[in-house]
Parts: sequence; C-alpha cells; structure tokens
Amino acid sequence: MNDRPAPSHPLLRRRDGHHARVTYEELFFDLVYVFAITQLSHELLHHLSFTGLIQTLILWFAVWLGWQYTCWLTNWFDPETPQIRGLLFMTMLAALIMASSISGAFEERGLVFAAAYVAIQVGRTAYIVWRLGPDHPLAANHRRMLGWLSIAAVFWIGGAFAEHWWRAGLWAIAVACEYVSPMFGFALPGLGRSRTSEWTIEGGHLAERCQLFVIVALGETLLATGATLADADVWQPAILSAMLATFFGTLAMWWLYFGTSSKDATEFITHSHDPGRIGAAFHYVHAILVAGIVATAVGNDLVLAHPHEHLTLGSALALCGGPALYLLGSAAYKKVVYGVVPISHIAAVIALVALLPLAFTVDLLAMGWLTTLVMLLAGFWESRLVRKRRQHLTAATVH
Repeated sequence: MNDRPAPSHPLLRRRDGHHARVTYEELFFDLVYVFAITQLSHELLHHLSFTGLIQTLILWFAVWLGWQYTCWLTNWFDPETPQIRGLLFMTMLAALIMASSISGAFEERGLVFAAAYVAIQVGRTAYIVWRLGPDHPLAANHRRMLGWLSIAAVFWIGGAFAEHWWRAGLWAIAVACEYVSPMFGFALPGLGRSRTSEWTIEGGHLAERCQLFVIVALGETLLATGATLADADVWQPAILSAMLATFFGTLAMWWLYFGTSSKDATEFITHSHDPGRIGAAFHYVHAILVAGIVATAVGNDLVLAHPHEHLTLGSALALCGGPALYLLGSAAYKKVVYGVVPISHIAAVIALVALLPLAFTVDLLAMGWLTTLVMLLAGFWESRLVRKRRQHLTAATVH
C-alpha cells in the first residue's frame, strides 16, 4: 500500500488510513449519469447501424470521461467542503445539459453538447489549478491535465462546426487525447510528465466509485425492462418470458461483477504499492465493461418490444455483442485484480459469437434466452473458480 502522506491543503480529503466513504454529494452527482446512460441506449436503439454505433461509442466515451475525471477529483478533494461541493454541482448542471443534448449531438445540438462537455472538463480542472496555486505538489499534474483537456477542447468545439463523419473524426481525436494522455502521464513539452506514484489516491474509494457506476448502468437496464412491461397493454406470455430473459441476463451481469470480484478488487487496489496505476487501469477497463451494459440494454429493449420478430444484423449484434463486450471488459478487470484471464469469460464470448449464425433462424425472444443462458453459465462457472481460488488462499494462509 502507498503509505506516503498526501500533500496538505484545506480542500483535500483527510487521509487517516481508513477507507474514504463515498459522500452524498457524489451519489447525487451520479444521478445525472443514470439519465445519460438512458439517453445513450435510446440513441443506439434508434440508430442501430454502423454509423449509429460509431456515433454512440464516441458519445459514450465523452460521458465516461466526464464522470471519470470528476471521480478522480472527488478522490483527491473533499466534496463536503463548500468549494468542492459547489464545483461538483456546477459540473452536474453542465452534465445534465450534455446528457440532454445526446440525442441531437450529431445533428443540430452538436455545439451544445461540445460546449457543455468542454465546460465540465476544462472548467473543473482550471478551477482546481487556480485553487491549488503554483507551488502545491499536486498542481503540476493538474496543469498537465488541463493542457491535454484544452487540446481536446479544440477538437470538441471544432467538431461541433463540422458535419457527419468530419464531426465524428474530430470528436474521436478529442476522445483519444483524454483517454490516452493519462497512459503517458499527461506529458507535455515544458510541463514534464506525471508518474502514477504521484497520484496519491484512496484506492478503496476509487474502486467503490467504479462499482457504483456499474450499479447505475445495470439499474438503467432494469428501469427499461420495467418501463416496457408497464407500457404493454396486455401481458401476454411472450412479454412475460421476455421480461424474465432480460431480468436474468441483468442478474448474470451483476453476479459476474459483484458476486465474484468486487470485494477482491477493493482489497487489491487498497493494498497496492502503486494505487494510482491500478486506479487508472480500473477506469480504462470499466469504460469497456459499462459500454457492454449499454449495448445489452438495447438488446433487452428489442426483445421486450418485439419478441416474435426476426433479427436483423443490428439486433443480432446488440444481443450477442453487448454481453460479449461486457465479458471482455470483465475479463480485463479480473486480469488486473487476479493476474489471470478467466477462462469462463473467454468460453462465453466464443459461445456468443457462435450464436450469431443462428440469430437469423430464430426470433428475438429465443435469442434473448440463449444469450441469457450463456451469461448464467459463465456466472456459475466463474463462481466455482473463485470459490476454489479462495479456498486455496485460505489453506495457504493457514499453513
């Protein structure tokens, strides 16, 4: 564990060696992202094509990066202080505007989306640079961060004035600037480079924040299931069967994450010698994992709305690709925590890919159940492996 004391500042969290709790301010902030994820899944649902997929993916990374950078902010700085609380609520307002403009981000609301997003990223970081002053040990890292976010802002705003694929290309460059720059310490000429050992984060808090975002994403899939069921005029057997398929599929995703690894992940990052490096890895893999949940929610909506319709290429990719993407993200997550790639996840991904040719011979309801069964089997398999792993660790500790 990183025992070096964090630099002092009246706005920083107090580090007393205990797990820093997630505050009510942070939980309140996350509510905006329930809405954002709903907007993303609806955007993909209504534009289920290659173009729609690319556009939704770019928007998803913007949503994730805005949340991720804010998460690191509240890991360093105390959201219960008036200054940080006010900053968090102003960020929340901008995030609400950003989320509301998702449906028209590649049309008439591009500038609104880009401006709101830039206000979140650049505004928040500039405020912190100002509050820290020039000499604080954390200031250099935040100046480098501000530099890269400002570079990305040029592409965000420039893309808002472009159209179609030009906008997608410029925004993709902006995403790359923000997603990749932490990998090499926000290095900039004249400003140097940050090291992960300098990121004096509280590992348990960061792990819990990621876990809560997964809960937010899974909750959105349940809300969509419940809303579709409530809107049905007659609860026919097919609708009830579709509801069960989507519910148990969501339950399997919950179990694969929370039932098999979340507690171990918290322990791992808390006791790491370089929690900054592990924390960064958590955020990289969770972007993939939660994207899988969003895509799966689209597949669930299709199954519930049209259980007896035949699949198109888009719906087949949503039903099989969403869970497969989730499993790949989960596999990467467990590789970080345990140092091995779980064979259960790889086998399940192969099974989901193998289902694709079958997709065009069955209806949405049947395919929904098939993908759910794959996820449930992966969950049972992984649970057995984790139980054996923990028994071996317990036996090794005793001896």
